[in-house]
Amino acid sequence: MQEAAVSATDLACRRGDRVLFARLSLALEAGAALHVSGPNGIGKSSLLRIIAGLAPAFAGSVTVHGTVGLLDERHALDPALPLGRALAFWQRLDGAGDMQLDRLGLTDLLDVPVRYLSTGQKKRAALARLLGQRAQVWLLDEPLNGLDGPAVELAQALTREHCAGDGIALIASHQPFHLAGMYTLRLADHAA
Repeated sequence: MQEAAVSATDLACRRGDRVLFARLSLALEAGAALHVSGPNGIGKSSLLRIIAGLAPAFAGSVTVHGTVGLLDERHALDPALPLGRALAFWQRLDGAGDMQLDRLGLTDLLDVPVRYLSTGQKKRAALARLLGQRAQVWLLDEPLNGLDGPAVELAQALTREHCAGDGIALIASHQPFHLAGMYTLRLADHAA
């Protein structure tokens, strides 16, 4: 398996008539974590979606080596299904990676329809799906929203373990995200 890497050169993002950021370059190797910071509307989520290949860049280029997993507000779990079946659907598509359901406190919720889960429970379920993907590059858009204190610590620990296993994490978050050795990208420095 090829070692994970993410690079962007002279990247720019435009939404409508507005250029959100420009002249953004970065290079991340296996084991790296990057915190993308900035106020609402500056393009943090757009940057992650460009890196994921879900949105076009206005200018510049992105190269990603390794599989990509995106965690954002769209948890992609069928609200009508019990959590266990909703996660099993993705496990069949993504492979048989360990979702760490016990560790995420989800084992007792597998029979509960997704629509009845709290915001924090849905976020932990989305983390379980991300773990099951075994993606080398994690794109985490506001990963701590809706989580209580212990779940925040767990999300940070899972990310730390991912990077220690030669994964890469790009984290767009308004909340402090504690990860030793993490780089910071202030998107305001690249505002057009």
